[in-house]
Amino acid sequence: MKSTPLTEVHIGLGAKMAEFAGYNMPIVYTTISDEHENVRQKVGVFDVSHMGEFIVKGKEATAFVQSVTSNNVHKLEIGDAQYSCMPNDNGGIVDDLLVYRLSEDQCSEGEQAYMLVVNASNIDKDWNWLESKNTFEAKMHNISDKTGLLAVQGPDAVKLVQKLTDFDTSTLSYYTFTKTTIAGIDNVLLSATGYTGSGGFELYVESDNLLALWNAVMDAGKEFDIKPAGLGARDTLRLEMGFCLYGNDINDTTSPLEAGLGWITKLKVEEDFSSKSIFVKQRAEGISKKLVAFTVDGKRVPRQHYSIHDMEENEIGEVTSGTQSPSLGYPIGMGYIPKEMAKVGNTIKVKFGKKFLEAEIVKLPFYKVNA
Repeated sequence: MKSTPLTEVHIGLGAKMAEFAGYNMPIVYTTISDEHENVRQKVGVFDVSHMGEFIVKGKEATAFVQSVTSNNVHKLEIGDAQYSCMPNDNGGIVDDLLVYRLSEDQCSEGEQAYMLVVNASNIDKDWNWLESKNTFEAKMHNISDKTGLLAVQGPDAVKLVQKLTDFDTSTLSYYTFTKTTIAGIDNVLLSATGYTGSGGFELYVESDNLLALWNAVMDAGKEFDIKPAGLGARDTLRLEMGFCLYGNDINDTTSPLEAGLGWITKLKVEEDFSSKSIFVKQRAEGISKKLVAFTVDGKRVPRQHYSIHDMEENEIGEVTSGTQSPSLGYPIGMGYIPKEMAKVGNTIKVKFGKKFLEAEIVKLPFYKVNA
């Protein structure tokens, strides 16, 4: 089992540790609810150094990245980030990812540079997939083991990070990034993407500098009541926003159109990309199933793989994610059901053992920040 440079720090803080994507990761330090609410109301910090980072450079780097991702890479200016997915050849999803358009300062003339940030559980799978598709004049570099990553999330994140840098953090708009000096550490990639819905930043740094950065963030965050947050709170935060989790809500057999990710599936881009023709057909003919969000009437929490039924108790689908929402105080979930039954306001049933509980299909997000 792999460790991040902060594993011993997490253990020293009393975190409950567990294997996740091959890494020994902090799941919770105090309680999921406590860490969750601190991110919603103040600021929390996550060690997400298990994520994967690939650099793509070359004269055909743009063409290569466009050929393996569903969003429109051509829209990216230097300093822009983009949420996208990597389709396979059968209409499913290899992974969802972030695409960063990097500066070309260290490139040869006519070259472009990108960073692809992929899910930890898919690093090897994604790398092999990309290599198999790279017939372009583009070189790939796997910097995952050399890269540390902190997510500083919450409404006080801007003020906290501002204490550590001369860069004006308030100028960094959603889905943009910059390279700057933070806490005396040069070349930190500071981005504003986020997986919690509460604002904040991601700080990419060389692994050797991760401990110093963590200590600086924790020290600067004292006046904002900063708390470390584990993967448990990260999951409840993302689910309240309706963000998909690979392996739960999307996988090799789910289409981005079925998953509500049509907005990152740009079928009008000139170039071809994996499964584009399949998605064009789905867009024209319609999809058969759809990922829906629902709230449960009761206290029982829906879990992945619980069956979903219609009101006559006929099985129609399966839960992909579920939790007790700390911000809302009731159970929420997502799952796939036939498209014709997926209208907001419709009532379904979730099976708990031999019992059924009613659930209502709702519009995402479950939780509206600052509402």
